[in-house]
Amino acid sequence: MDFNTTKGEGNMHPSLRNNQYFVKEHVGMFKSANNYDIFDPQTNQKILECREPNLGFFTKLLRFTDYKKMTPFNIEIRTSDGQLVCSVKRGISIFLSKVDVSDENGSIVGHFKQKLFSIGGKFEVLSAENAILCTLQGKWTSWDFRFIQGNTELASVTKKWAGLGKELFTSADNYMLSINDSVDKDDNIRTLVLASVMCIDMVLKE
Repeated sequence: MDFNTTKGEGNMHPSLRNNQYFVKEHVGMFKSANNYDIFDPQTNQKILECREPNLGFFTKLLRFTDYKKMTPFNIEIRTSDGQLVCSVKRGISIFLSKVDVSDENGSIVGHFKQKLFSIGGKFEVLSAENAILCTLQGKWTSWDFRFIQGNTELASVTKKWAGLGKELFTSADNYMLSINDSVDKDDNIRTLVLASVMCIDMVLKE
């Protein structure tokens, strides 16, 4: 199946070629940063870490207020040994969010843009040239999101997966990301899909 996405140049990081990822949030009562660990659910090995290493003082304070959704973020996704895989960045958001995704070299891979008057949470996944690649659709209340292109589902994000014990799915933001195995292993859409999961909480949560 040939998806109308955006191919890389054959140098995509191996960790972005998986079809399933378990994303586990770092839990803390006074946690201001977005910190996640990403595991391969087939091996239970941690393959990626997501951190906000340069969170400013005032941003930290605002994360504990009703202005959390408006705060900027710059999330870095790295391998366990520190290699940068991609980064997800947004400035101050007054009304609708636009998020930039860059590869390990700092080159823009694509963007996310929140849709006006969307119900339940919805944003467009764009290429570096701002062409629409797919749309994230779903309901925050049931934690069921789908990346849709036309009538085709490219990937899904859910808190339900039969392969993991219920103890992993706590009140924290833990997700299972599944990418359609028909999506090319070197397609930049994989980077964008994984990156989007890192900021669903910041962009869509009400």
